[in-house]
Amino acid sequence: MLSWDEFDTEEETVAKPAAPQAAASAAPDKLDSAAEASVHDARAVTADDSAAVARAKAALDQLDIAEGLAELEGEGARVTVDAKRMINCRADLNQLVPFKYDWAWQKYLDGCANHWMPQEVNMNADIALWKSQDGLTEDERRIVMRNLGFFSTADSLVANNLALAVYRLITNPECRQYILRQAFEEAIHTHAYQYCIESLGMDEGEIFNMYHEVPSVAKKAAWGLKYTRAISDPEFDTGTVETDKELLRNLIAYYCVLEGIFFYCGFTQILSMGRRNKMTGVAEQFQYILRDESMHLNFGIDVINQIKIENPHLWDAELKDEATQMILQGTQLEIEYARDTMPRGVLGMNAAMMEDYLKFIANRRLTQIGLKEEYPGTTNPFPWMSEIMDLKKEKNFFETRVTEYQTGGALAWD
Repeated sequence: MLSWDEFDTEEETVAKPAAPQAAASAAPDKLDSAAEASVHDARAVTADDSAAVARAKAALDQLDIAEGLAELEGEGARVTVDAKRMINCRADLNQLVPFKYDWAWQKYLDGCANHWMPQEVNMNADIALWKSQDGLTEDERRIVMRNLGFFSTADSLVANNLALAVYRLITNPECRQYILRQAFEEAIHTHAYQYCIESLGMDEGEIFNMYHEVPSVAKKAAWGLKYTRAISDPEFDTGTVETDKELLRNLIAYYCVLEGIFFYCGFTQILSMGRRNKMTGVAEQFQYILRDESMHLNFGIDVINQIKIENPHLWDAELKDEATQMILQGTQLEIEYARDTMPRGVLGMNAAMMEDYLKFIANRRLTQIGLKEEYPGTTNPFPWMSEIMDLKKEKNFFETRVTEYQTGGALAWD
């Protein structure tokens, strides 16, 4: 083991005269020649080399650099901003800069600054309340279990879609950088639900299998999965009008509906519980997750709109109608989920209020991608939800503890 004390003692031997400094004006071609000779010498087989080492050196003599680089995504020329595109780009995808979409890079930085981990949240009060005979009503317990059942697999479905399909098909490196961050956040979210389930001592098999066994949960999962089948095929690729539209449908399904509508009933229910000082640990985790998901949604909307700008021929009347139907179908499924999770009034809300809220959210999703509202005049019955999603808040909404929702190196102290 190294001891730094060894490096603190002064050198006792007489220092040798320094070698003459190489001329600063040494020609680059001479340096390249010297480097090439040095590399060649390193490849030479010596008497000390084992048979395995000798074989490894010999194998590298057969390496075709040109052939290897040809397999990289995109062309090898230096990338210019104008060469970058959201899909079907031929520029080298490994060259991150120069940025074309500064908003994508900023979202990546914001995501990194908002890092958190589930174990940071104290679950002791939740455990005591959950185990108490009269701590929660049956309606409240149903809400907690249904939502943990849906979300525990929903974020895995999103992560699979991102990692196995979307990342490969989006051909912009700064957007890919954010997608990697988002995929990690989805893993944290799945971890958070598992942490809640384990802390409360729930039947893990029952909770994680709700998307197979509970109809209102299964319908949402099945709806999302049908938009993954085509693009998750390893042979699928964009480049035609139909395949480009298929990718756009997937992005609308996952960003506008799965993350943009399917999450909102459950989050509102759990956060309303936290506002009443019930299940505050679960609610705190959901608060952080909702903030992450809000950023995911905004990123997805920007990607969808950028694809429309760069490929206006895709956004025809047929696809506009399909996108409208997707959002309306998602809204209807979430309304049915709301009725299943709270058949009676609970936590200062009921299914009718939730229906109004979901229609309000649906109108926002429609207008965000350039479509007209389908529920005119609908208002938000839960304005406090907007406050919870404010990333600049420095104190936890439920006042369980002071929480800087940023990593230490990114904190703003003013």
